[in-house]
Amino acid sequence: MKVVLFCGGRGTRMRSDLPGGDMPKPMQLVGPRPLLWHVMRYYAHFGHKEFILCLGYGAHHIKDFFLTYQETGSNDFILRNGAIELLSTDISDWSVSLVDTGLDSPIGERLRRVRPHLGGDEMFLANYADVLTDAPLPRIVERFTASGAGASMMVVPPTNTFHVVDVGEGGLVGGITPVSEMPLWVNGGFFVLRQEVFDHIPENGDLVADGCAELAKRGRLMAYPHRGYWRPSDTVNQRLELDRAWARGERPWALWES
Repeated sequence: MKVVLFCGGRGTRMRSDLPGGDMPKPMQLVGPRPLLWHVMRYYAHFGHKEFILCLGYGAHHIKDFFLTYQETGSNDFILRNGAIELLSTDISDWSVSLVDTGLDSPIGERLRRVRPHLGGDEMFLANYADVLTDAPLPRIVERFTASGAGASMMVVPPTNTFHVVDVGEGGLVGGITPVSEMPLWVNGGFFVLRQEVFDHIPENGDLVADGCAELAKRGRLMAYPHRGYWRPSDTVNQRLELDRAWARGERPWALWES
């Protein structure tokens, strides 16, 4: 299945700590490679190696990354008589389409603009390109296919550290509960979609607020709850936490290493 990755947002909560003031969030480093690479390796691990990248803000950084990609950065190799013999490879069998979808386009519009690149595929995968997980992708796809739904959204428990306070009459507190323990689910950013979703995304619309919301009204949206590893990278601190975890060898999202 083709994988659509949304890589064009400005990431205003993610201050760039890499050269270039317009570095898009998916290009922030976790270990030796950017977030985008980790997300793509996750999909490739399950055999999904046809990628469509929706570019926008800082697009030249992503283009340069692939145009100058060095396999030796994450693979063992033998240097013999001046020639490099790779012992393994990351991306040699990937197909990567890099598509300009506008500087400030909402995600739904970015998806609309890459629709021709999906060809006749009835189903495809989509992702925000800034979240790492160990979710069982084959099981998600299998359940979605069997359901016949128009779209599937992976949902996860909230990761906030806030507490929900139950305030009764007179201001008395009846209980305090961590939001992560509430019976709540939030959008986890991993989608399986049918072409049907395009029927519900207007020009300059949003994938979730328009497409998924309308499918939900029609009983055509399926949720896949995941309580395993899931980490966003919306802020500098979250990205640094992932980078430190990589350095410690704690990489539950790196399923390809096992």
